[in-house]
Amino acid sequence: MASQPASMRDVAQRAGVSLSTVSRVLRGAPGVAPEVRHRVQRAADELAYVVSRNASGLVTGRTGRVAVVVPFLQPWFFGTVLAGVSDALREADLDMLVYQVGETRAREGWTRALPLRRNTDAVVTVSMDLSEEECQRLDDVGVPVVLVGQRTPDRASVYIDDRAGAAGATRHLLNLGHTRVAYIASRSETWSSASSRHRLRGYEAAMAEAGLPPRSVAKSTGHAGGELAMGELLSDHDPPTAVLAEFDDLALGAYRTLRRSGVRVPESISLMGFDNHDTAAVMDLTTVDQAPYDTGLTAGRLTVGILNGTAGTLEVEMPTQLILRQSTAAPRSTRGLFS
Repeated sequence: MASQPASMRDVAQRAGVSLSTVSRVLRGAPGVAPEVRHRVQRAADELAYVVSRNASGLVTGRTGRVAVVVPFLQPWFFGTVLAGVSDALREADLDMLVYQVGETRAREGWTRALPLRRNTDAVVTVSMDLSEEECQRLDDVGVPVVLVGQRTPDRASVYIDDRAGAAGATRHLLNLGHTRVAYIASRSETWSSASSRHRLRGYEAAMAEAGLPPRSVAKSTGHAGGELAMGELLSDHDPPTAVLAEFDDLALGAYRTLRRSGVRVPESISLMGFDNHDTAAVMDLTTVDQAPYDTGLTAGRLTVGILNGTAGTLEVEMPTQLILRQSTAAPRSTRGLFS
C-alpha cells in the first residue's frame, strides 16, 4: 500500500519547529534564523514534502487564488485583459479563477452565487459596471476588490477615460476637415455599459465644441452591427464623410459594407475605430489604443500589492493613444461618395 505524502505538520515535527515557522520558510518569508531555515528545508527534503496551498492556507489564511469576474469570455477585449491579469498573478505565484456571469439580467445575485468567500484572497472585476449594492456585497466577502474598467471613489480601480478617448478621436476627424462625422454605437437589450455611454458622450461633446450636429446610429455589437449601421448611414440624404465606431469590431463590419458598396476608404469616407484590435492593424484601421493587456497586467499587480501591503495609489488611469493608419484622410469636397 502506498504511503501517505508528508504533511507540513510532519515537517514541523521533524525540524522541531512550529507550523507557522515551516510556512514562513517554505514561502521564503523573512524573520527566520538561518540555522532554523536550513533545518526546515532539510526536513522537507528528507520527507519529499510538496508544498500544498490548501495546507499552507490553514496557517497563513491565504488560498493563493484570485477570482477574476467577467461578463463575457469570448470578445477579444476580455481575453486580452485576462491574459494580463494572469501574467501578473503568476509573477507572484498566485492562481487565477475566472468566473463568467453573463449579461445584466442573467447576472443578478452573482455576488451571492459565486464561491468567493474562503475560496479566494482577492476579487478582480472586469467591465462589470458594479452597482453600489454589488460593491457592498463584495465588501461582505471580506477580501480586497479591484475594479477594471470602472472608476468608483475610494475603491481600487484601473480604468481609461473613455470620454476623453472618443473626444480625441472625433477631434482627429474634425481636424482633418470633416464636418459630417457620424458615430456607430453598440446596443444591447440586456447589457448597458458605462464605457459605451462615456464614449458616445465624448463624441457628442467634441461635435458640440465644433458647433456641428451629432449623428449616431446604435446597432448590436460585432461585425453584423457595424455592417447594418454603415448601410443606414449610406442611405442618408447627406451621408457622412467620416465615421467613428465605438469598437473596432463595429468599424470592421462597417468597412465590409463600404467595400461591398464600392465606397473607397479613405478617399470617400474616413473610418475610425476604438480598441486597437489585432485585426485593426491588418486592415490598416485608424483607431484608439486602450492597451487591454497592460490594463490587466496593472490590475493584477495592483491586486498583488494590496495583498502584500505594498500598493501605492489605488486608482490607476491608463493612457489611451491615437493610432494613425490609412483609413482616415482629409475629405474630398467636390466628389461624390462613389466617384
